[in-house]
Amino acid sequence: MRNSDLDLVVQNEATAYNHSWSKRIFIDCLRAGYQCWVLANKQRIVAHAVLSVAIGECHLLTLCVHPDFQRRGYGRKLFKLLLDRAYKLEAMECFLEVRSTNFGAIELYRSMGFVQIGDRKNYYPGTQGREDAIIMSSSLPLP
Repeated sequence: MRNSDLDLVVQNEATAYNHSWSKRIFIDCLRAGYQCWVLANKQRIVAHAVLSVAIGECHLLTLCVHPDFQRRGYGRKLFKLLLDRAYKLEAMECFLEVRSTNFGAIELYRSMGFVQIGDRKNYYPGTQGREDAIIMSSSLPLP
């Protein structure tokens, strides 16, 4: 991900999520040196993700696939790339939060070996109040 990608990344976020990240958040992630990646086909950016890596662990901060391209393996491919990079940077465990109602993402993470280790009440803004998050983790490298 580059600064020149951010307008498209923010458009994808806004299309995919009711409560999307701002351009400023992505700029801050790039400046912080997080693993910020996009996945593109020949026409456009179809997915993006941000992963922080520090002191033996990593944390998936966002993984977004444009709705027109979901259920085609793009999210899995991008997440696997990030996890492989994190492992090369000596991360031994990955953590993430996911909306408790995001069944597609939960199934993706489970299929990749992630397990639920907890929950966060009222973690995400929702359309009517707040929404709970499921906390998941997996050891690296993935099987």
